[in-house]
Amino acid sequence: MNDDVLLVHGGTPLEGEIRIRGAKNLVPKAMVAALLGETPSRLRNVPEIRDVRVVRGLLQLHGVTVRGGGEEGELVLDPSRVERANVADIDAHAGSSRIPILFCGPLLHRLGHAFIPGLGGCDIGGRPVDFHFDVLRQFGAVIEKRDDGQYLEAPRGLRGCRIKLPYPSVGSTEQVLLTAVLAEGLTELSNAAVEPEIEDLICVLQKMGAIISMDTDRTIRITGVDRLTGYTHSALPDRLEAASWASAALATKGSVYARGASQREMMTFLNVFRKVGGAFEVDDAGIRFWHPGGPLNAIALETDVHPGFQTDWQQPLVVALTQASGLSIVHETVYESRLGFTEALNQMGARIQLYRECLGGTPCRFGQRNFLHSAVVSGPTTLQGADLVIPDLRGGFSYLIAALAAQGTSRVHGIDLINRGYENFVRKLDDLGAKVEHP
Repeated sequence: MNDDVLLVHGGTPLEGEIRIRGAKNLVPKAMVAALLGETPSRLRNVPEIRDVRVVRGLLQLHGVTVRGGGEEGELVLDPSRVERANVADIDAHAGSSRIPILFCGPLLHRLGHAFIPGLGGCDIGGRPVDFHFDVLRQFGAVIEKRDDGQYLEAPRGLRGCRIKLPYPSVGSTEQVLLTAVLAEGLTELSNAAVEPEIEDLICVLQKMGAIISMDTDRTIRITGVDRLTGYTHSALPDRLEAASWASAALATKGSVYARGASQREMMTFLNVFRKVGGAFEVDDAGIRFWHPGGPLNAIALETDVHPGFQTDWQQPLVVALTQASGLSIVHETVYESRLGFTEALNQMGARIQLYRECLGGTPCRFGQRNFLHSAVVSGPTTLQGADLVIPDLRGGFSYLIAALAAQGTSRVHGIDLINRGYENFVRKLDDLGAKVEHP
């Protein structure tokens, strides 16, 4: 049996219930935040995904005790014995994850130095780590590039500063938050990311004793404090995973109840889902998504930073748009290479044309830079099973959706990449009646 390949026998609507746990884009960062505390932290609603395992391993390498709590999905993190980790061990544990760079600020505060190996992550366009290092230098870090990675020291400690991000990057905003809370003085961050996961991280840090304010103009102010303690926190649900299953329900003409999904963080997605022709119902425990019958509607869509339509929602929804009547227009403004996954959809029978021009009015960094970042999707089209190789996390789940909606059998390679952000997704597919198997 090959666990990294999945045979998907398409044509069966997804029907049933799945559980949405804590957000991939919050939980690993909250785990890193535990490094800053002088007492243990307790994190609840933790999903079983690879990014959590990577961070758990890196924390343990640095002397943090990590154990399960009294309930399912709970972790207790004790940072009382933080120590320097072996360089080779860090490199081996980090793998393709970009999370290790967020260890810099906390380790500089706790140990006075940090090491960051070469970084990986999904190949969906530029995610320059230079943002992170520029930020750390402004706090007073000294960075030395060596063959095996970056070595950082803070010989005079870290001090608050004024930072204006050239783009509201989630990772850079997290870096500032995790560094500024124990830095001396005031830090003012302009053009910050304000995603729900950022707000939840701020809630975690505030519980630890941090002083952080958010203004409506994307400015975050952090007043450094002398010490932080541990936290008890339940992570907000993963709105990106919930939207992926919603798109799967729509593309397969099925019905999926996403237990644990939250309306508040998904309002922009829910509006678009309804415009396309999908139906949903919100209750106190989750959201049910379904295809109500009849044709789906073509739409014009532009991705943007929060509160706009999230780029991680785009790829799964594009698969559903191949089943909509007419021409849908998608303008990707966040990652320049995120539409590359459509080539495989075209091989399955979709009609998607990519353009270098901005097909939309949202300000975009890529319009004059020769990137294929706009798409026109012509539908509806009948998809046929195919051999698929997963390119990245969201694109990979989108291939699964396409294979589930297609006629015939698809062989999907590289599914382990999906484990980075989708908890027990093969078991969830089984629970929803999908016909999938490992060859």
